[in-house]
Amino acid sequence: MSPIFIFAPSAPFLLMLAMRARLFILLVGWPLVARVAASMISAIILATLALPAAASTGSDLLTALAPSLLDLAGVALTALIGLATVRFQRWTGIQIEARHREALHSAIMTAARLAVARGLTREVATEFVSSYTRASVPEALKRLSPSTETFDALVRSKLLEMAKR
Repeated sequence: MSPIFIFAPSAPFLLMLAMRARLFILLVGWPLVARVAASMISAIILATLALPAAASTGSDLLTALAPSLLDLAGVALTALIGLATVRFQRWTGIQIEARHREALHSAIMTAARLAVARGLTREVATEFVSSYTRASVPEALKRLSPSTETFDALVRSKLLEMAKR
């Protein structure tokens, strides 16, 4: 029986080269090119890893591919954990912002009701509502940081809303 000679680069070198090429393509942001290149790279990796084991039995093929598959699973798991972390941070950020926005509107409405009940003039009522809101929810104002014009417009709109009731 004659020996089988396989002329192929080493698997770790090819894997490193393929991963760098794939990372470059993904970072550049060419979705179609990235899909095609990812498919080609995967095929090259699989062919390189499968060639030495092709002449042996199926269990040897699995033994030859196991370390690479474990590395690939580790990379995929790391990516999934990173994605989940980013989504969780966005979700909690949105929840926190909603609570601050609700606290700000509630404080403005409370002060506007009080100003209308006291019969304050528009300028005095606007100043009263602004100072009441700044004193009662400073954290919400700090976190949301509305511009002075936006804050004044919000105060005036709530005062008008309460005056119409």
